[in-house]
Amino acid sequence: MRERYRVHTSGRPAAWGRVRQGPRNPREAREAVRRVVSESTADNGWDEDALSDALLVVSELTTNAMLHGGGVTDFGVSVVGRDLYVSVSDGDPRLPVTSAPVDDSGRWRTGGRGWPIVRRLSHDVAVSRLPSGGKRITAVIPLRPVRGVPVGNGAS
Repeated sequence: MRERYRVHTSGRPAAWGRVRQGPRNPREAREAVRRVVSESTADNGWDEDALSDALLVVSELTTNAMLHGGGVTDFGVSVVGRDLYVSVSDGDPRLPVTSAPVDDSGRWRTGGRGWPIVRRLSHDVAVSRLPSGGKRITAVIPLRPVRGVPVGNGAS
């Protein structure tokens, strides 16, 4: 089965709020996402299920960076319109792969579910190779406003 995601060699989107000495583990990354969403959407009232999806995606990306990429080397989070952009970098240039749920002997694997979860919950996922080595994975997770609450400047 072929993996479906974009691979880039260029840099990150401009105008992102960067967290230079920021999250280095899943808990800190979730806290950063909660903070940015809260600050960026204070007047909008976002759907809790959408925020839960975003927190799961950021947990998976940071966990994978720690387990397979030598740790988080850069982290970014931003709300643009109705989307949350999360970017996690690590030092390993290998691209993420989806493992079969069972091994060649028919035994169930204990891991390998994170990447499919990220792809399923994200509107878009891009993998960028970094000039200094390693990779950046950027996921775009749609945030849904709570029904009846206007989005930005009174527009719905």
